Amino acid sequence: MSSELTGEFTPLNVALLTVSDTRGPDQDTSGQFLEDSVIESGHKLMARRILPDDVYLVRALIANWVADQGIHAVIITGGTGFSERDSTPEAVAPLLDKEIEGFGEEFRRLSASEIGSSTIQSRAFGGLANHTVIFCLPGSTGACRTGWNGILNSQLDSRHAPCNFSGLVLRKPELPYHRIYETIGTRAER
Repeated sequence: MSSELTGEFTPLNVALLTVSDTRGPDQDTSGQFLEDSVIESGHKLMARRILPDDVYLVRALIANWVADQGIHAVIITGGTGFSERDSTPEAVAPLLDKEIEGFGEEFRRLSASEIGSSTIQSRAFGGLANHTVIFCLPGSTGACRTGWNGILNSQLDSRHAPCNFSGLVLRKPELPYHRIYETIGTRAER
């Protein structure tokens, strides 16, 4: 847990992904709710995408966002249920350095008061990859509201005590791209 409190609000750069085989921009009320919430909270929206529920498309996009030094947090909505096409956990889990086990637990606890025992079918989860926090929420707008209002709004706020993720993600190291290129070039020459 990061316990670095700045005393003042430090905005984070956030990317949003909606995973859906059926929603386009006009039907993406969950993504719109999250976009509005991110901006209203003072954070900066860096990207917003909609992708079909495909493990490799989702994994590729999230891997790019995690490698981007300018993105501190990724919020994904959709693909966390039990239908045959729901594959967000399978797409994202291999990218994680650490899982934030408490996120899924707390989401299901909060959700139980709204949807009862159906909350056990939620595979909502969170994790950390390359100093980027990733949170995966169900696709319903109600679930996104529960996750944002009950957990994410405070955990992405640098003023939230006793701990939050702000200090951790703001220490994202710069990647030496020129060294990566040199290493690749050196191997190719051999």
